[in-house]
Amino acid sequence: MPKGSSHHLAHRSSHRPHRVVLLVDENSNPFEMSCAIEIFGLRRPELGRELYDFRLCAAAPHTRMRDGFFTLTGVAGLEAAEDADTLIVPNRPDTGTPRAPRVLDVVRRAHARGARLVGFCSGAFTIAEAGLLDGRRAACHWMWAESFRSRFPGVRLEPDVLFVDDGDILTASGSASALDLGLHVVRRDHGAEIANHVSRRLVFAAHRDGGQRQFVERPLPRVRDESLGPLLAWAQERLGEPLTVAELAARARVSPATLHRRFRAQLGTTPLAWLTGERVALACRLIERGEERLDVVAARSGLGTAANLRARLRRATGLSPSAYRRRFGTGGGEALVS
Repeated sequence: MPKGSSHHLAHRSSHRPHRVVLLVDENSNPFEMSCAIEIFGLRRPELGRELYDFRLCAAAPHTRMRDGFFTLTGVAGLEAAEDADTLIVPNRPDTGTPRAPRVLDVVRRAHARGARLVGFCSGAFTIAEAGLLDGRRAACHWMWAESFRSRFPGVRLEPDVLFVDDGDILTASGSASALDLGLHVVRRDHGAEIANHVSRRLVFAAHRDGGQRQFVERPLPRVRDESLGPLLAWAQERLGEPLTVAELAARARVSPATLHRRFRAQLGTTPLAWLTGERVALACRLIERGEERLDVVAARSGLGTAANLRARLRRATGLSPSAYRRRFGTGGGEALVS
C-alpha cells in the first residue's frame, strides 16, 4: 500500500473540512489552477456538507501567470500553506528555471509535518526540486520525461501514465490529467459515490485509472463509427452478469483482438482491465450505500466471490471491505458479513 494512503486524513482537525491549499508561483498554468478550484473549491450544498476548505496562496502580491495571460492578485501569502492538509504545488512550462527557495521551503515544511503533496503536470519538478521524490514514483508530462530523468535520476519516473498515487505524494502527467488526479483524490477522501457526483457536475469521466496511457494515437477510423461508447454503456448496465471479453467482442461485432486494439487506442487500457475497474467501482458504491452482505456485493458487482472482492478492493483502495465501509459508508456498521 502507498505511503500514507489509508490514514492520511486522521490528522486533520475535527471542526473543519480537510484544507486544500493551491500554491501559485510565477508563470504557473491557469488551467491546472482552474481544475483545482473546480474540484476542491466549489461549494456543493446538495451534498449537505463541505468536502474541502480550499485556499489560494502565492509568494508575491502580484503573480504573473503563464505567458502574461493575466496577473493574479488578492490571494493570501505563503503563510496560508502552513496549515494545509493537502498542498498543491506550483507547475509551470519553464521547467528549467529553478523554483524560488522560499516556495521550496514551504513545500518541504508541508511534507515534514505530514501534509499530502499534489503536483499537476510539471508540478513533479517542484516536488523533485524540493528533494522529496528520490526513490519514489512520479508522473510528468511526456514532453518533459527526458529532461526530468536527466535532472532527477533518483526518481522512479513513470512516463506513460495519467497519474501516480504514491501515498502522501501524488503527481499527474499533463493538463487534463489534473482532473483525473483531482477526482482520484476526492474518491480516496470521500468514496466513489461522492467522486461520481463531482464528476457529473464536471461532465467528465467518473474514473480513468492512473495507469492508463497519457498519449493515445488515434488514427482515422476505417469505418463510419468505431466508438466504444455504446458498448461501454451496454456493459455498465450488466456488470453483475458473467461478461467476458469474448462476449464484449461479439456485442461489438468484432474479434477479441480487434476489440483489444480499440480499447488500447481509445482508452489506453485492456477490455478486461476496464471491466474489472468498473466492477470494483460498483462494489464501492454498493458498500457506501449500506449493503452489508459481502457475497451480495460481490455478486451484484460481477466480482464473483467475497475473496475476489476483498483482493480487488484492497488493490484498488488499500482498504478491506469493512475498513472501506467504516470510512465511506452511510450505514455506520462496523463490518461486512459474508
